[in-house]
Amino acid sequence: MSKATLQRRPLVKKILDGADDNLLVIGGLGSANWDITAAGDRPLNMPLWGAMGAPVAMGLGLAMAQPKKRVLVITGDGDMLMSLGSLATVAAQQPDNLAIVVLDNEKFGETGNQATHTSPRNNGPTDSGAGTDLAMIARGCVRPSRTASSSSAMCWSTSGPTPCRRLIQSS
Repeated sequence: MSKATLQRRPLVKKILDGADDNLLVIGGLGSANWDITAAGDRPLNMPLWGAMGAPVAMGLGLAMAQPKKRVLVITGDGDMLMSLGSLATVAAQQPDNLAIVVLDNEKFGETGNQATHTSPRNNGPTDSGAGTDLAMIARGCVRPSRTASSSSAMCWSTSGPTPCRRLIQSS
């Protein structure tokens, strides 16, 4: 039996459908940037090429500096794993205008598709991960938090802004 997966491009397009001048979008390393651009390039999309581990911290900074704007971070599992501490910092600040979407394909796509820690244990001799659950880590950072998980995607927010609700509806 194969694992059901989401198609990331249509999902990102659905999340960004109707994006307006009040939404700042930060794209994580690699595929997330291409997914955001394919959904419709706009001046308020900020791809962070080559800045692995930076999108959540950048999103938090923007959310705090621009409290009247909504900030959405869309990134991958490898990128999120590199900056897990940023989730605790987001939880400490609790901005109500920040949402984080993690597209989890269990691979480091930019460096040759090696397994990330979210890949299941014993998934092969060179592709074995640790079975890390990013949604559980996000929930552990702050209570109450809202997480939406589905095959290959997770959204986390301290307040549940629109992008999280859209992710819940699309899964």
